[in-house]
Amino acid sequence: MKPKLLTTLATYDRRQFSGDAIAGATVALVALPLSIAIAIASGAPPAAGLVTAVVGGFLISALGGSRVQIGGPTGAFIVVVYSVIANHGFEGMLLATIMAGILLVIGCLLRAGRLIRLIPEAVIEGFTVGIAVVIATSQLKDLAGLQTGSLPAEFLPKIEGLWAARASLDWPSLLLGLGTIAGIVLLRKLAPKFRARAVIVLVTSALAAFLIPSAETVASRFGELPHGLPIPSLPPISIDLILELLPSALTIAVLAGIESLLSALVADRMIGGAHRTSAELLAQGAANIASPLFGGLPATGAIARTATNVDAGGRTPVAGIIHALVVLLAMIALAPLAGELALPALAGLLVITAWNMSEPERWCERMELPRMQLALLVLTAALTVLVDLTVAIGVGTVIGLALKWHERR
Repeated sequence: MKPKLLTTLATYDRRQFSGDAIAGATVALVALPLSIAIAIASGAPPAAGLVTAVVGGFLISALGGSRVQIGGPTGAFIVVVYSVIANHGFEGMLLATIMAGILLVIGCLLRAGRLIRLIPEAVIEGFTVGIAVVIATSQLKDLAGLQTGSLPAEFLPKIEGLWAARASLDWPSLLLGLGTIAGIVLLRKLAPKFRARAVIVLVTSALAAFLIPSAETVASRFGELPHGLPIPSLPPISIDLILELLPSALTIAVLAGIESLLSALVADRMIGGAHRTSAELLAQGAANIASPLFGGLPATGAIARTATNVDAGGRTPVAGIIHALVVLLAMIALAPLAGELALPALAGLLVITAWNMSEPERWCERMELPRMQLALLVLTAALTVLVDLTVAIGVGTVIGLALKWHERR
């Protein structure tokens, strides 16, 4: 369970620090608007996303088992967090996340990382596609400037609420959101190696400040962002609440474990390394215990930000630590500017994030899967969208293992 940070520091030099510093600052540029967008989409205060990037990101890099893993809030948690907040309030979500962190630490001690490998690939891909669908549809309200009031967490009632509010569509906001999407897509084609595409959000938000006064901003809806981290505190705790939140905590723990280990595997392939599973789970546990103490969201390894880190030259956990510190400095010095980010632009950024999560380049490959595997993928995606992520993973895994057992007979 030795953190990779201790291993890399033994031979660390100025040249490595230079590469890590540039990479950490680059990732912070991506993480700043994305963390705010994820928090808003989750039904949480915008500051919760920044706190997660700082506290969770710092601990995942400092204690983790990967050389280049970047931690923080991710789109995969939007569905779970939104549901927990809708049913138990923000403080209920904080307690569920602390419980999930404790479960991850226990899982580390029991070497549970090996059990995650039992989840069939079709199930993992299915719930990833399902989450992408839920994230994209959850952004329609802000993307189009709809006046809907509070929307339910369930997918179909949410779609009904959006349709009922169609008359309130704000065309300038919609054009701003679509312009952000188009700008990110265009930048990807013109400069594929430039990973900090969230800078488009900064540009379109600046344009909106002068040209589209009707577009809502982070500050106009949620108030001014805090200038730093709050004093840590425990949320309300009771035995009844713990029992009530246990299924949600288990979902958060499983999802954090799966996503972080998948991200670590992707990072290994990019740098030719090998992560330490137990150390990674321990870091995820520590991050998810600490983040909610400061009012943050669940944290895990973020595949897109990890890839950005590697592309920018990060090669040790120092890059992830610098990323967290730069986000903290931005909170302290640039909170008013961050508050001027336009909500339609942030919604456009998350629509692109959802699109990337679905891995459209692999759709043809998925259609050629064996019939039963494809059916399992579609079933898991449908259950994720229409029922619940926990149910989707549970049912999909049981069916997948049964199919595997049947094939071996």
